[in-house]
Amino acid sequence: MAQLFPKLANTLYRVAIIGGALGAAALGGAAMIYARSPYYTGSMDGKTQPIQFSHAHHVNGLGIDCRYCHTSAEQVAHSNVPPTKTCMNCHSQIWVGSEMLSLVRDSYKNEESIEWKRLHRLADFAYFDHSIHLAKGIGCASCHGRIDLMQAVYQKGTLLMEWCLDCHRAPENHLRPRDQITNMAWSAEQYKDPADPDKVWTQHELGTKLKEQYQVRSLIECSTCHR
Repeated sequence: MAQLFPKLANTLYRVAIIGGALGAAALGGAAMIYARSPYYTGSMDGKTQPIQFSHAHHVNGLGIDCRYCHTSAEQVAHSNVPPTKTCMNCHSQIWVGSEMLSLVRDSYKNEESIEWKRLHRLADFAYFDHSIHLAKGIGCASCHGRIDLMQAVYQKGTLLMEWCLDCHRAPENHLRPRDQITNMAWSAEQYKDPADPDKVWTQHELGTKLKEQYQVRSLIECSTCHR
């Protein structure tokens, strides 16, 4: 009986199997890279807002504390977007005729909220509580980055589950004294222990101390965030 397949067929078959396996692995790797990319997660993407509010100017330049505008961050799960009245506390006295702030004045006069574009959006099935994180010594910069240096706010982290778990598995790498949660430039080296004021602390040393003091637990159970 004549040979149905040429000898080359065995080689082609092996190449096809190996190529298929490598191709599937490459496709899976590409999908994982894409899922973590700024294009997919929205990180590093600053949206154009109705008014280009500069945190760099207000926070870093003028020294306004985060909690002056985001008044509910320490009390409730969802930090508030400041009402126009908060803006007008200052801008009824300064820059009162600025064209750039005309939308703010109209919003205050007509009692209509400015439609800000949301940047930080967790998945609908993920629960996050601002108040408990601040109470346990997690600073604003840990999640939002150096927002005091941003002319236009952008999402610093990926907001993926692995991003949250990095902190939940080792919270000591992010903890700081409660009175420093809004200090964007704070570092552990600045900490002065009354019992040993000359000691220079590392973040791990201080974080371990605060983890015990604030009774911080490494919560990585699914029900912590998925309720």
